[in-house]
Amino acid sequence: MGSPWKGFVEFTLPASPPTAFVSADLSSTSPVGLSLSPYGRSMSFDPGMLHSNGHTAYANGTGPGIREIGVVEKLLTSYGFIQCSERQARLFFHCSQYNGNLQELKIGDDVEFELSSDRRTGKPIAVKLLKIKPEVLPEERISGQVGPDLHAYPFTVLHGYIHPVVSSIPMHLDGKSAPGQVPTGSVCYERNGEVFYLTYTPDDVEGNLHLDTGDKVSFYMDTNKHTGAVSARNIQLVKKKQMRCQGVVCATKEAFGFIERADVVKEIFFHYSEFKGDLEALQAGDDVEFTIKDRNGKEVATDVRLLPQGTVIFEDISIEQFEGTVVKVIPKVPTKNQNDPLPGRISARIGFTDKELPFGEKDTKSKVTLLEGDHIQFNISTDRRDKLERATNIDIYPDTFDFTKETREMGVIAAIRDGFGFIKCVDRDARMFFHFSEVLEESQLHISDEVEFTVVPVGPLYNLFAKDMLSAQRNHAVRIKKLPKGTVSFHTQSEQRFVGVVEKELVATSNKNTSPTRGKEKETEEGTIAYEDCGVKLTVPFHAKDLEGGGLPQAGDKVEFSINEVKRTGLQSAVSIRVLNRNSSNTKRLHGFVATLKDNFGFIETANHDQEIFFHYSEMCGDLENLELGDTVEYTLSKGKGNKVSAEKVTKVAAVNGIGDDVVATVMMGKVIRPLRSVDPSQTEYQGLIEVAEEGGVKGQNYPFGIMGMANKADCLQKGELVKFQVCTVTQTAQKMACNVVPQRRAMVECVKDQFGFITYEVGESKKLFFHVKEVQDGLELQTGDEVEFSVVLNQRTGKCSACNVRRVSEGPKPVATPRPDRLVNRLKSITLDDASAPRLVIVRQPRGPDNSKGFNVERKTRQPGVID
Repeated sequence: MGSPWKGFVEFTLPASPPTAFVSADLSSTSPVGLSLSPYGRSMSFDPGMLHSNGHTAYANGTGPGIREIGVVEKLLTSYGFIQCSERQARLFFHCSQYNGNLQELKIGDDVEFELSSDRRTGKPIAVKLLKIKPEVLPEERISGQVGPDLHAYPFTVLHGYIHPVVSSIPMHLDGKSAPGQVPTGSVCYERNGEVFYLTYTPDDVEGNLHLDTGDKVSFYMDTNKHTGAVSARNIQLVKKKQMRCQGVVCATKEAFGFIERADVVKEIFFHYSEFKGDLEALQAGDDVEFTIKDRNGKEVATDVRLLPQGTVIFEDISIEQFEGTVVKVIPKVPTKNQNDPLPGRISARIGFTDKELPFGEKDTKSKVTLLEGDHIQFNISTDRRDKLERATNIDIYPDTFDFTKETREMGVIAAIRDGFGFIKCVDRDARMFFHFSEVLEESQLHISDEVEFTVVPVGPLYNLFAKDMLSAQRNHAVRIKKLPKGTVSFHTQSEQRFVGVVEKELVATSNKNTSPTRGKEKETEEGTIAYEDCGVKLTVPFHAKDLEGGGLPQAGDKVEFSINEVKRTGLQSAVSIRVLNRNSSNTKRLHGFVATLKDNFGFIETANHDQEIFFHYSEMCGDLENLELGDTVEYTLSKGKGNKVSAEKVTKVAAVNGIGDDVVATVMMGKVIRPLRSVDPSQTEYQGLIEVAEEGGVKGQNYPFGIMGMANKADCLQKGELVKFQVCTVTQTAQKMACNVVPQRRAMVECVKDQFGFITYEVGESKKLFFHVKEVQDGLELQTGDEVEFSVVLNQRTGKCSACNVRRVSEGPKPVATPRPDRLVNRLKSITLDDASAPRLVIVRQPRGPDNSKGFNVERKTRQPGVID
């Protein structure tokens, strides 16, 4: 608004009219009671216009002025402008119209004035200004709280006063209200028993915080200059309202844990001291409720309490199942920049829309590896907190291998460990590692089970179907499917039978003086068979394990066989070899029974059960691992150095009758007066001897026995042991011998130590017999004093005996804890720290830990004598 003033001279008029006039070039008019000549040479003074300032004080010059209030909006040296409080108007005023000290008038002061009009221009102006003394509001901070949470509307001006909005500012309205409207809330405070409400806006809150209903705050009171409304400003948060939240315990550590919140997708820390309940029963997956507090700038859960299981629900899972295809798999080795908890993707058509849903590791029904292109079924899970949809309960369809076009291999389970195993592959040399979690259909695998599988590198899933995959040592088998028996074959065997002649015999490569250890199959140089096929003369190798019947074929023997071809290598060999007729120069073959097995040699009991023949493991044909005591064998006698007789070309054959067919049904009691030579190598006779101990006509009669007469071939009968036995007649010699010999042993358990113990039983020079707890029948825990029955076995390698098949007959007396002697108790009670005669501990060298640290980590405390902590 432009001013009509061109110049102004401030002066004070005397009570009487002045005798001199001030000359000034103020243009042609001046509204200060001065009449100017247009030529600027003379000036007339009108005393009647001194206080009216050249304006009438009446509206339109007809009556007294209207008093209004306003705010000084602009103030210059000699004039200013006022903003009316009750209407939209801006009025000019001259400083001479202010009634008071002009130095105290400032912009923003409330003033009262009369409305007048300029006499010359007719425009409204303010005259007779009077400063209004402002209401003094308390400048101390007032404590209050954010009002109760009602519906939040922007405040409305209703006839000059504020319609109160009793609420906090909704989070979704911050900065997003309608144009021209500011979201507001309210705070309440109490004065003299009355509750007052004040509005506030987001700009009135310090620290850009969001206040919730019920929060404790402090603030200053402020009055709006234009409206006179009182509001809160400089609001500071004093204390957040404690709200009870819910969640699920997702992790537990030694002294603290974490809770997955049910209101937001976030985890929160809690200390075990904040758990109100049985801490031993708390575990991951429990539903809890808690209060959130701020400690050291971080939110923590306090007052944690258990809720009934199933109270907290994070997501809603669809009842309907959907079909889809895996388009992105979860990497086996996450990258450093991978922060997505749901890295997998599934493409599916849901309704009439194609969707791509994420999934994580926990969303699959099993731990079987998923591949891109897998045909799967799943449910849709919707998170209640952020409405995120994901695929869950993912299961592979059986026909998925038709979609992935992956290379499937076959093999046989070769070994099983705790949680993993190895597969013998048809097309690979190395065994393939696999984990139980990769087995489809949750079928339990056993050794020799036939399976189908996919081979992938140990690292990330890449180059999956390439031929130049990583070495077998870095591969493993996944997606394992069990196959019916007979599906997997490592070789092909011809249906046609061939007839040929042994061209080269099987020859042992091991030196007899350096025999192999028992348990390893004897290495032999393969033999050769010559035959004709379609008029072509051919040769094929053969091995001892492929022979049928007893005896090794020798050069010139005519044999019948089939041809076996290994799929992986294509190598051929003769199998199912049967000797048609032997060379006339062959030596006579004898039958016998395995009586003793040592580290690299053994003894054979003859068919007459009266002698034993030595044999070396290098002369054993076939699998030595399956050879046991009492097995029937076929062999040839030969003489070595010093004319010592030994068995050669030993072959295991089908079992024959042990001793004889004529067995007396009567069971007799007897006593061993001579053990077998395998038990006492110092004796010259091989056979053991039993004396009848029953009263009657046969008491005192002796019967010999051999290894085949023992009911348990591994039992070690000692001299003097009582036995039960029957009598039989040997068919070849008509000799009567003891058979079905069963020892009658009973003794007391001397002691038990963790995994083993000792029985009070004399064996040889030892007066106690060792046993392992695994040998105790029915899994019982033996105690000292228990009476047991058992068998004695001889370790052929160490020559020591031990008990097996231990069975408890009766329990011994229960052990009673021996109290401390009175003299020791009295001495402990009498010892004091001040007793000079008491034992003293002198530290010779400070203790040192394994990490070379000195001293103790735990502070030592003085122990009171005679007091047990």
